Amino acid sequence: MPPTSYPSAAIRSCPSAVEASEGARDVIFTFSYVSWEGAQRRGMCFAQDRLAQTLLDNQRVGRLLVCNLPRSLPVKLVKDRLRPGHEFPTRDDARLFEPLRLRRRDPRSTRALERWFSAYDRRLRQAALRFGMERPAVITAHPLIAGFPRLSWAGPVTFYATDDWAAYPRTKAWWPAYEESYARVRASGRGVCAVSDTIIDRIRPSGPHTVVPNGIEPAEWMTPGDPPGWFQELPRPRLLYVGTLDSRLDIESLKQVATAFSEGSVVLVGPSYDDAHLVPLAESANMHLRSPVKRDEVAALVSAADACLLPHRRTPLTEAMSPLKMYEYLAGGRPVAATDLPPVRDISNRVVLEPEHGDLAAAVRGALALGPASETERSQFLREHSWQRRHRQILDFALR
Repeated sequence: MPPTSYPSAAIRSCPSAVEASEGARDVIFTFSYVSWEGAQRRGMCFAQDRLAQTLLDNQRVGRLLVCNLPRSLPVKLVKDRLRPGHEFPTRDDARLFEPLRLRRRDPRSTRALERWFSAYDRRLRQAALRFGMERPAVITAHPLIAGFPRLSWAGPVTFYATDDWAAYPRTKAWWPAYEESYARVRASGRGVCAVSDTIIDRIRPSGPHTVVPNGIEPAEWMTPGDPPGWFQELPRPRLLYVGTLDSRLDIESLKQVATAFSEGSVVLVGPSYDDAHLVPLAESANMHLRSPVKRDEVAALVSAADACLLPHRRTPLTEAMSPLKMYEYLAGGRPVAATDLPPVRDISNRVVLEPEHGDLAAAVRGALALGPASETERSQFLREHSWQRRHRQILDFALR
C-alpha cells in the first residue's frame, strides 16, 4: 500500500511549545523496534531507552521530539485497549511522535522502502515544524531510518547503532535492507555512534564515527536488596546468566559447566525466544531456567551470585555486541566467566575469558578464584562506566 494512504501520525504534548534554552539544540530521537510505552514496560533499561530518558532531562537539549517506531494502526488500537500504555511526560519542550500505518511490518524491497521513508521524511518534517524546531539534530536507533530518509531539513544525523541488525537472526528477512541502509549511511557521510568497533567496521562510515559502549546506572547498584528466596536456597556455587534465552547461548558450554559444578547451580534468567534451542539443557539436573525479573531483582540476583556467565556462541551478532549484562555483572561486584569475544576483552581484569580450546568451565574456575570485588573496586567501576558519562560522549558527538 502506498505510504500516502497511511493514517496520520499522532502527537502527544502540552498544547504549546516554548523557546529553546539558550545554547541548547533541538533534537529528534527515534527508537528502533520499540515504542516509548514498550521501553517503559521493560524498565527503560536498554541503551536506546536510557538515551531517550537522558535527552528528556539534559540541558543541552532544547525541544525534544521522541519518535516511536512506525506502528500498525489496527495493532496499536488492540494493544492500547488490552494493555494501557505509559503516558509520555506532559511538557512544553518535549513531544511524542507516533507514526501510524496500516501494514504491520516494514517493506523489504529497496523501492518500497524508498517510498515509505520518503513519506516518513515529510511527516517527520511537518511534526518538527509544528513544534517550532529549527534544524534539529537527529539521533536514530532505527537501522532503516539511519539511511533511507533524506532528512535534508535536519542535521547532523547520527545513527546510534546498538547492534549489527544485519546479523540479527530474528530480522533475517530484512538483512538486505539493512545492508542497503548502511550503504546509504556511507554515501551520505552521516555520523555513526556504535557500541562496538565491530559495528563500525561493518558499516564502514565515510563520515564522523565513534564508539561508546553500553554502561550502567550507579543508583541501581549502590545498595542491592536481598535476592528472592528460591535463589538463596540453591546449592553453591551459584552461577548466573541474566539475559535473552535464545540461539546466542552456547548450549554445550553450559552443559559442560553444569557437569563440572554438579554440586552447584547454573541459573539462566530471562525471556525465552527459542525454546527448541534450550531443550538440551533439561538433561542437567542442576540447570535452572527462570522467567524475567524486575530491574531491582536483577541487581539482587547478581549481587548474590558466586560468579556470572556470558556463555555466548561466536556469531556475527555476538561479535558486534556490547553486552549490557557484562557491565551489570561487574557493577554488582561479581567475577565473570565469558566466551572470548572482541567487545568483552578489555572491560575489566575481573572478566575471565575461556581458553582458546573453548573450556568455559575452566573460565568459571578462574572467576570463582577471584571472588567478589572490594567496594572500592566496585565504586570505581560504577563511576567509570556510568550512563551519565556515556551519554556525555554521545551528545558531544551527536550535537557536534
